[in-house]
Amino acid sequence: MSKTSLLFAADGKLSQAIDGFTPRQAQTDMAVAVEKIIQTKSPLIVEAGTGTGKTFAYLVPAMQSDKKTIVSTGTKNLQEQLFHRDLPVVKKALGVNRKTALLKGRANYLCLHRLKQQGAHNTLLDKQTLSEFTQVRTWSSSTKTGDMGDMKTLAEDAKVLPFVTSTADNCLGKDCPDYEDCFMVKARRNALDADVVVVNHHLFFADMALKDTGFGELIPEADLVIFDEAHQIPDIASEYFGESLSSRQLQDLSRDIEVVYRTTLKDAKQLQSAAEKCKLVAADLRILLPEQPQKGNWRVMLQQDEVQTQISKLTDSLNILYEVIKLHIGRDKDLDNIYERVCEAKGKLARLTDVSILGVSLWYETTMRHIMLHLTPLSIAQKFADFIAEPKRSWVFTSATLMVDGGFSHFQRQMGLDKAQTLSLDSPFDYPNQAMLCVPRFLPEPNAREMRSTLLDISIKIVKASRGRCFLLFTSHAALRAIASQLEDKIDNPILVQGTTTKRALLDSYIANKDAVLLGTGAFWEGVDVRGDDLTCVLIDKLPFASPDDPLLQARIEDCRKGGGNPFAQLQIPQAAIALKQGAGRLIRDESDKGVLVICDNRLVTKDYGKIFMGSLPDMHRTRDLQKAMDFLNDIYQDETEV
Repeated sequence: MSKTSLLFAADGKLSQAIDGFTPRQAQTDMAVAVEKIIQTKSPLIVEAGTGTGKTFAYLVPAMQSDKKTIVSTGTKNLQEQLFHRDLPVVKKALGVNRKTALLKGRANYLCLHRLKQQGAHNTLLDKQTLSEFTQVRTWSSSTKTGDMGDMKTLAEDAKVLPFVTSTADNCLGKDCPDYEDCFMVKARRNALDADVVVVNHHLFFADMALKDTGFGELIPEADLVIFDEAHQIPDIASEYFGESLSSRQLQDLSRDIEVVYRTTLKDAKQLQSAAEKCKLVAADLRILLPEQPQKGNWRVMLQQDEVQTQISKLTDSLNILYEVIKLHIGRDKDLDNIYERVCEAKGKLARLTDVSILGVSLWYETTMRHIMLHLTPLSIAQKFADFIAEPKRSWVFTSATLMVDGGFSHFQRQMGLDKAQTLSLDSPFDYPNQAMLCVPRFLPEPNAREMRSTLLDISIKIVKASRGRCFLLFTSHAALRAIASQLEDKIDNPILVQGTTTKRALLDSYIANKDAVLLGTGAFWEGVDVRGDDLTCVLIDKLPFASPDDPLLQARIEDCRKGGGNPFAQLQIPQAAIALKQGAGRLIRDESDKGVLVICDNRLVTKDYGKIFMGSLPDMHRTRDLQKAMDFLNDIYQDETEV
C-alpha cells in the first residue's frame, strides 16, 4: 500500500482529522495516480465525476511532497475556496507546515501610484466614480493586502476600478515611486517564497504567453502544476496565445495622457490633442458597425472601403501620437511608459489588419460603445506541447467534464497531450435512483417557430412540480429574455434573471427565496454549487452547440476541412457534449440530492450523434414522459413531508 493510500484509508490521517470523512476508492485512486506522476515528472489527465473529491485527491499528494506546486483554478471564486477552505483543512489533517500563497491578477490589487495620481486630479471623475474613489482612499489606509475583493461595499464592475488598479500596460514596474510598498509586488514575493501557490487559469496563461511581470518568476520554479476545471483551458490559452486591441484600450491611453498633461507636463498641450484625436478615430471605427453588439469575421470587414479608410486614419493618428510623445521622452516616467504602450498598439494594429497571416482567425467583437479586434491561433496544441516538454515537470489536468464518447482524444488533440497518461473515475452518486433524465415526447424541431411556446409550457409545468426550486438554462440570451418575459404572467414564483444583477447576488437571492426560479445562460452552466432541496430540477432548452456565426469557430471549421477532417464530429459535437455535461452537473451535487434533468431537444433521440451526448451524461433513470418526471419531483417533496 502506497504512502498516499494509507492517508485516505478508514483509519488514516484524513479520517482522524476531518469530521464526516469517508474513504472513496475513486478519490484514493486519483491521489495515488497524482503521487506517481510527481515521481515520474509526466502529464496526467483525470476526469473525476462529481462527488469524487478530486480537490483532496490532488492536494494531499502535493502537500505531502517537497515539490513547489502551482494549483490553477477556473475562477477567482474557486481560487478563494481552495485557498481559504480546502488547503487549511489538508494542512491541518496532514500536520504539514508548507507555506501557501494566493496570487491574483494585477487588476485585483490596489495601485498606490494610480491612487495618488488620480487623487491629485480627480476632477476628471464623474460623481459616482468620485464617491467610489473616496471609499477606496479611506480603505487604502487600513488594508494589508490591497485585494480589491476585500472591499465588500464596491461592486464587481465599479467604475472606479480602472482608475485605482494597474494593467500590464500602464504599470511602471521598478521605475514606480511606490514599488517597495506595491501590493502586487508583496503578493508576488509571498508567492515566490511559498511551497504551494493558488492562481487562476487567466493569470497562468497571461504570464506564460506575455511574461507579465508579477508572476513571471513563478512558473520556472514549479515542479508540479495542477489545473482544476481543466476543460476551460483550451479556450483561455487560445486567447492568451493570440493578440487583441480595443477602442477601450486607446480610450484608457488617452485618459492616462490627459492625467500626465494636467498634473506634470502642463506645457505639452499637443500631447492631449493627439491623444484625444486617437480616441475619437477609434470611436468612429466602432460607429461603422451595427449598433447591437456582435462578433464577426474581421478579414471580411477589412474588405469594406470605409473600414479600410478608418483603419488608415487610426494608423496615422497613432503615428502622430507616437511622434508627439517622443518629443517628451525622459520628462515623466508615466509618459515613458505610455510611449511603450503606443509602440505596442501600433504593432498590434499592423498585425491585426494583415490578412496574409495564416493559421489564425482574425475576428472582431463589439459592445454598445467599443470594438475589440482579435488575432487567435486556430490551434495551440504544438505551442503547449513545446511548453510542457522542457524542463520536465509534473502536470495534472482534471475536471468532471473532459471525456467525449468514452475517451479523452478531443482534449488531448486540443492541448497537444497525446502521450499523457489518462484516468477516468466515475461519480460515487447513485444516479439511477437519485435522478431522472427526461427528453419530453412530441417536441418540435429546435428552431421551429412553435418551439418557444412548447418551451414555455414545459417550463410552467416544471416550475409548478418543483415548487420553484429549479434552474432554467438557455443556450442564448434571446431565448432567456423571451421565456423570462412570458413566464412572469404565468407563474407566481419570484423570477431571477441573469443580467439583472451579479451572479453572486442572484445565487444569494435564489437560496434566500425558497420558491424562486433562476433563469440563466452560460454563466450558470458551470461553477455553481447548490445542494439539497434548494435545487431539484434543471431544464436545458437545447443542445449547446456554439453559434455557427462565431467567427473563431468558423475559422477552425474551415481549417479542419482543409486538413481533410470532419469539423462537426471533431469540433462541434465534442464542445457541445462537454458544455451539456457541465449544465447537467448542476443537478446532483451530493449523495442525498434528488432531482430531474429536462432537456428539450429531440435530436438527443432522433439523430445518430444523440448517442454521443446521452453517453456523456450520468446514468440517470431515463424517460420520454414529462408526467413521470413531474411525479418524480412530487415524490421528492412527499418524502420530505413524511420525514
